[in-house]
Amino acid sequence: MQNFKQYPITYILIAISTVVFLIAQLIPSLSEPIYQNGALNGYWVVFKGEWHRLLTSLFLHSDMMHIVMNMLSLYMVGTMVERLFSKIAYLSIYFISGLFGSFLSMYVHTEGWAVGASGAIFGIFGALAGFAWVHRQTMRTQFMDFMKNFGIILLINLGIGLVFPSVDMSAHIGGLVAGLAGGMVVAKNPKFLWAYLVVGVAFLVGAYGYLSSLY
Repeated sequence: MQNFKQYPITYILIAISTVVFLIAQLIPSLSEPIYQNGALNGYWVVFKGEWHRLLTSLFLHSDMMHIVMNMLSLYMVGTMVERLFSKIAYLSIYFISGLFGSFLSMYVHTEGWAVGASGAIFGIFGALAGFAWVHRQTMRTQFMDFMKNFGIILLINLGIGLVFPSVDMSAHIGGLVAGLAGGMVVAKNPKFLWAYLVVGVAFLVGAYGYLSSLY
């Protein structure tokens, strides 16, 4: 209970993904509708206007390994972000990063289907990197330790992406870049979060227009 009070956003995000995954696994009659109507696919988003897939896909996972790895990563990184950022900043960066990951995934895999919170999780990890970079002079030793761990985790995920072709590296990259920008903005001045949101949404709207012509 104490941990939940400290990190409510992280625990709620983990709980939603876990409950959805369990429902899909334990109730076979619901599994197919959940994935068919919630997974990310460019055609259904762009031509059918099912924008909800951009968000619902963030809470769906393909198998046990997928959700365990993602939720473990979310717990490790999310609790750190929740200590450093406001709840609004945390959620803003999480979902903007997830959307950036989804859009890049649709651009790279025009006919593919995708699920998972990886883009959003990489986003909040990027936010930590951005925060550490802005405060690198004051953090010093902590900054160097963080960047070493950051590099190791990136290499591990790159390796996983090369070993398992089903891993969508484009979503990881899109989320990471968006989160890095968000972390730097908030670290510079939390009051500029609105600017990050406005620019992020404007970019996504433009990307949607481009995807319409691409598809």
